[in-house]
Amino acid sequence: MAGCSTQENTERKHLFGKVSDSNSTVYLLGSLHFADSSFYPLDTIIENAFDRSEELAVEIDVTDDSISQQLAQMSEQYGFFHDEKSLDSVIPASVSLSLDSLCLAWKLPLGSFARYKPIPAGMTVTAVGIMRMGYDGKLGIDVHFLNRARAAGKNIISLETVEDQVYVLTGDDDSYSLGNFYLKTILRETPSLDSATRGMMRAWKTGDDSLFCVNMNLDTALLSPADSLLKKEFNERMYYSRNRKMAESIADFLANDRNMFVVVGAAHLAGNHENVIDILRRKGFTVEQL
Repeated sequence: MAGCSTQENTERKHLFGKVSDSNSTVYLLGSLHFADSSFYPLDTIIENAFDRSEELAVEIDVTDDSISQQLAQMSEQYGFFHDEKSLDSVIPASVSLSLDSLCLAWKLPLGSFARYKPIPAGMTVTAVGIMRMGYDGKLGIDVHFLNRARAAGKNIISLETVEDQVYVLTGDDDSYSLGNFYLKTILRETPSLDSATRGMMRAWKTGDDSLFCVNMNLDTALLSPADSLLKKEFNERMYYSRNRKMAESIADFLANDRNMFVVVGAAHLAGNHENVIDILRRKGFTVEQL
């Protein structure tokens, strides 16, 4: 289990592993936030490990009503315009035209994203595109284990706060330069969204982290120096800083001999550089793919 490994797998496994120190083990599963019925039942090696675990840790417990309500309220507060501004007023005309073309192609009303700020607009475009393929957030791997943990009375821990999530999902950039870069990138990648999504779904089912990583990074556009800096900034915000915190939480679980089953987005385990697996190995932990 490695970030964008170039080595071929000699044996089909899963985006699932165990992280060990001298006397304890934490199970670590890469999640897909959207899935369909073809993913279930999950392999018994995953379900049995969950059964053996005493607690579940996820990015954030979206099945907790108080958390989901707070997330919705803060996302509305910080992710949408509430004054005379609109998305069209802060994005370049070329990006606005691309978004209008997408709305027409997907049979969405023009202006569907008018109140969205750029980063939430881009994330919603991706979510809508994935749902158009028949994948459902209610069937996501993280939701599956949240429901199982709640039914079994297991303790559930959120690795991130609502504020952490809202910061990532909405941004705090008054110039909108980062959001505009992200939305432009998403719209440029949209024609390949179906193939990339199918590739990631196939990679998850076969445990092929290299294939997953390839399909995460299909956009090969030559970036300007300014856009290269924005891409770095976005990756730091979306992945790297969060990965470091996740790895630190897992190290703490091991230090305290807690019997944990941890579920985080697969991109945090299979991404380029600074992924959770690489960070844990640099800390001296053994990570075994199962």
